[in-house]
Amino acid sequence: MEPPASGRRVTIVDVARHAQVSTTAVSKVLRNAYGASPEMRAKVRRAMDELGYRPHAGARGLRGQTYTIGVMLPDIRNPFFPEVLDGITQVLDDTEYQVLLGPGCNGEKAEARVTEAMIDRSMDGLILVAPVSSRAHLERVAAAVPTVVVGRHGSSPVYDTVVNDDIDGASLVVGHLAGLGHRRIAHIEHHETDPTRLAEMPNTRRADGYRQAMRTHGLVEWIDVVSTSYTQEGGHLGAVELLDRPRRPTAVFAGADVVAMGVLEAVAEAGLSVPGDISVAGYDNTTFAAFGPVSLTSVDQSGHEMGRNAARLVQERIADRSKPSAQVTLAPTLVPRRTTARVPEQAAGAGC
Repeated sequence: MEPPASGRRVTIVDVARHAQVSTTAVSKVLRNAYGASPEMRAKVRRAMDELGYRPHAGARGLRGQTYTIGVMLPDIRNPFFPEVLDGITQVLDDTEYQVLLGPGCNGEKAEARVTEAMIDRSMDGLILVAPVSSRAHLERVAAAVPTVVVGRHGSSPVYDTVVNDDIDGASLVVGHLAGLGHRRIAHIEHHETDPTRLAEMPNTRRADGYRQAMRTHGLVEWIDVVSTSYTQEGGHLGAVELLDRPRRPTAVFAGADVVAMGVLEAVAEAGLSVPGDISVAGYDNTTFAAFGPVSLTSVDQSGHEMGRNAARLVQERIADRSKPSAQVTLAPTLVPRRTTARVPEQAAGAGC
């Protein structure tokens, strides 16, 4: 059978003729419907490959599915989020679903624009990573399309969630530093401006976990929190402020690895060394944390596993919109590296 003339879009009619089957058979294969034998499926897919057939997304949407999953990432510069994306794509790799990305730009307006565009394009499901939108907006989105929210605490009857136990993760950091003899342990948090979402945000949980752990270790008088942003610039600003204290901290717990990068920069600019003068720990265990010259102590919240769970849950919700909502909480682990060490002797002698 001759392929269609070049320049014309290949249709299911062309595929049916090439495979010498009916268009109904091709349609069943495309929809993964009952009634197509394994031999028939192989024959049709071989014809699709030989003709370079691509399903028309718009037409598939009219029939009920587009086989696309929209993923919103808040900040493509933060190296943690690609870890989540890797987990998502790994699970969906052997399915018919295609992942399409949209930038949320850490803002409610940008998130709304992206999510509404995904809904308008009839995507089968959405995975929203660390959204800053209100709970009401998230629930409106989930009412329109199956939705999984990653990195946002709290629960909802209309969408699923995948989170890390951020309180426990912060406790691991403080316990590690206290075990090394540190008392003046400071924390750089992300400043939250919206009180309605305050309790659901991971940065809030980490700051709460830090305070709780400091009290548990008898260090309540040394609690010291600087509020900036979860960016390298925010880490730099926070560290500059901490280093200017009359009694600077001997250890800094940065709320994210990208924040820790700014801390390391500020410490170097001040002519101090890590961990000789000050220990630094991050959160996320991103790829550069393990990079030899950095060797950052960090909390591994398993971004890859978060992505894998999100991809599994969105497929389940697409298959059954009425299923009870699911909340997955992953346990963090601490990965000690060279940026943390025992408290300097001179600081210990000064009653730190």
